Amino acid sequence: MTEPLATARTIAAKDLAVERRSRVVANQVLPFAGLVMVMFAFALDDDAIASRVAGGLVWLAALLALLVTVQRSFAVDAADGALEAIRAAGADMRGVFLGKVAALAVQLLVLEAVLVAAAIVLYRVSVRDPLLLVAVLVAATAGLAAVGCIYGGVVAGAGGRETLLPLLLMPVAAPVLIGATRATESAFASGGATPAEGWPWVGLLAAFAAVFLVAGAMSFAALVEE
Repeated sequence: MTEPLATARTIAAKDLAVERRSRVVANQVLPFAGLVMVMFAFALDDDAIASRVAGGLVWLAALLALLVTVQRSFAVDAADGALEAIRAAGADMRGVFLGKVAALAVQLLVLEAVLVAAAIVLYRVSVRDPLLLVAVLVAATAGLAAVGCIYGGVVAGAGGRETLLPLLLMPVAAPVLIGATRATESAFASGGATPAEGWPWVGLLAAFAAVFLVAGAMSFAALVEE
């Protein structure tokens, strides 16, 4: 168990170091996600409707950001042969998967925090249950990061056909989006939802994340083989 965790820490540190140097998420993905939120605000042009659908818009913008971030992460590894070198070195691929999930989750959490702040400003919602909102962000992010890395590995193993990623990822991510939207609406208490209604959705999100984390860790080595 020690070896996968050590590998995971190394891979996560590597991916986050690449992001710190390139600042792609900060300079490109974050402005893109923020622009999506602003465009929705102008398109809806109704405070009541905007506040009702704010939770869904947050997670739709997060999904679009996820696609861009996953594509870039695996494109970088494919371009310099990093995955091939890691596999040839005999690294535990379970740890590689978990490390990439951790790095992606950190980036997504930062993005989602900004998106929630944008929703509060643009859609005039308020957080009625901060603990529920934090639980939703953590559980949903873990699920999205796991699914993203699984299908990022599939695309990498298919020779880097990035156009496949949205087609593969979005149907599988749909349950996360539905659960996260409902739970976030409860945290915002929008549309008459109450915070108590959100916790069952958090449980489902946590179960989804656990299943895909285990499945991804067990299958990642096979996924990235060309």
